[in-house]
Amino acid sequence: MSMFGTEGGFDMNALLAQAQAMQEQMQSAQSELAARTVTGTAGGDLVTVTMTGAGELTAVRIDPKAVDPDDVETLGDLVVLAVRDANTQVQALAAAAMPQIPGLPF
Repeated sequence: MSMFGTEGGFDMNALLAQAQAMQEQMQSAQSELAARTVTGTAGGDLVTVTMTGAGELTAVRIDPKAVDPDDVETLGDLVVLAVRDANTQVQALAAAAMPQIPGLPF
């Protein structure tokens, strides 16, 4: 579908149809992402988090071996690292799922 008519003029209907198709592709990709899950880990699986493809944190599992009352700082660091790991995976899923738009820098 071309945005230009047969006489070289600009075809607004074609542009609107392309925009609508792109919007539908984006919505479909977002729905697919929201339905997927990723798991992030840290500390050799001492901390595991589950996140949806939309970035919603849905679960945190902490192995009892990671719990040291004298060192709660390390446990906090492990949780942060596991969330970062999951978030990196969500970003990779999103980059792969989103339709590529020519001329845009993503």
